[in-house]
Amino acid sequence: MKNTFRSEQSRNLIIQSALTIIARDGASKLTFDAIAKESGISKGRLTHHFKNKEEIIKALLEHQVTYFSDHHQQHLKELGDHHKEANLVAQISTLYEIYSKPDPIAFAILGALMENPMLLAPSLEKDSKIIQEIRAEAEDPELAILRWMAARGLAIFSLLGGRIISDEESEKLFDRLKDNTQWERLKHTDN
Repeated sequence: MKNTFRSEQSRNLIIQSALTIIARDGASKLTFDAIAKESGISKGRLTHHFKNKEEIIKALLEHQVTYFSDHHQQHLKELGDHHKEANLVAQISTLYEIYSKPDPIAFAILGALMENPMLLAPSLEKDSKIIQEIRAEAEDPELAILRWMAARGLAIFSLLGGRIISDEESEKLFDRLKDNTQWERLKHTDN
C-alpha cells in the first residue's frame, strides 16, 4: 500500500511538473530531461510512469478533463435538481470559465493535440457522452446542441487567442446561451 501511495505521489509530481513547464516555457520545451529537472525525479523513475511524451500529454489531457468535469459537477450542484436543462446550462457555464480565463496549459495541450490528433479520442468520447446527456434532457435536442456548440466555439476560439469582442459582450452572450427563456420561441416541437 505504501509503494502504491508513493507511486501515485510521483505520478502527480510528474504531471504537476509537466504543467509548470508548459505554462512557463510552452509545450515544445516539454521533454523528459526538463520534467526530471523540474520534479527532481530521475529519468528512470519518470519512464517507469510514462514511456514517452505522448503518454505525458495524454495524462495532462485527462487532468484537464477531470478539472473541468469537477467544475461541471459544481455548476450542476448549484443549479439544483429541478433546473430545466441543467446539464446544458452547467456545460455552458464551464465553457464560459474556459473562455473568460484562458489557460496557457490548455492552449499548450491543444497545440500538442494538433501534433497527434489520436490523443483526442478519449476527449471525443467524453464529448459524445455530454451530447447524449444534453439531448436526453432537452425539449428541443437540436437547439440544445446548437447552444452548447456555440459556447464551445467561443471557448476554443478564445484558447486560440481570438478575443475579438469585449469581456462585457462575451459575458452577455454566454448568459444568453445559458438562459432557457431566451430560446423558448425557437424550440422545435412535433405538434
